[in-house]
Amino acid sequence: MNRIGFIVSTLLIALALLSSTLFVVDQRQFGVVYSLGQIKEVITEPGLHFKLPPPFQNVTYIDKRLLTLESADTESMLTAEKQRVVIDWYVRWRIADPSQYIRNVGLDEAAGANQLNRVLRNSFQEEINRFTVRELLSTKREQLMADVKREVTSAVKGEKPWGIDVVDVRITRADYVEAITESVYRRMEAERKRVANELRSTGGAEGEKIRADAERQREITVANAYRDAQKAKGEGDAQAAAIYAEAFGRDPQFAQFYRSLEAYRASFNRKSDVLVVDPQGSEFFKAFRGSGATAAPGKK
Repeated sequence: MNRIGFIVSTLLIALALLSSTLFVVDQRQFGVVYSLGQIKEVITEPGLHFKLPPPFQNVTYIDKRLLTLESADTESMLTAEKQRVVIDWYVRWRIADPSQYIRNVGLDEAAGANQLNRVLRNSFQEEINRFTVRELLSTKREQLMADVKREVTSAVKGEKPWGIDVVDVRITRADYVEAITESVYRRMEAERKRVANELRSTGGAEGEKIRADAERQREITVANAYRDAQKAKGEGDAQAAAIYAEAFGRDPQFAQFYRSLEAYRASFNRKSDVLVVDPQGSEFFKAFRGSGATAAPGKK
């Protein structure tokens, strides 16, 4: 029984030792093998690999993928015309030589990101001092990014190479500091209000002009219409008078009788009208008297 336990224990120890000598390198990583604290080998190919068991050798991993570092601070920078601006940027970089990276930078990606952030910050400040805000926002933007990339590449490839490659440097935002931005917005708002008031005044003046012109046209139209109406009415009255004169000239007695009827109609226009006259001496009933006188002999 003790022999079986010894065999099992020996097998377990052997498996533990064997497993401590095996390690897997992912295709996204570098495998760095240390021997008593010194870099012995850098493994770039993925797969299963062997090493001595600890403490003789151990292994660490470093990311070999393309990494992105974005700006995190909001400290302003001065342009050529001494305007304070805030920029956001990012840089794409990768670890190309793990040995140089570990010796001169650090053991992980965070160490490289911290130092790269400092170098980029200084480079941007130095380059932005050479450009105006207009150039920074439009004409010289690409040149600025290319100059910063060149300076950063020169810094990481210097006397003590970092073992990294700077692939790209980009500016994502460039803006005035908050105080200047607020002042610019207020000035823009005041300008827009001024333009709006000017447009309202111009529109009001044009509206008054249009209304005055329309009123003038209305007065002219009404006057012309009244003139034409009076002219037509005068012509009609003249024609009516001519017709009446012609008709009355053909039979004066009928004309006198017709005028008497019109006078009666005008006099007794309402039921409440009362007319007090002398039938014998008044000319008003002369037609009736003439009619009666004419009819009397007929009866006889």
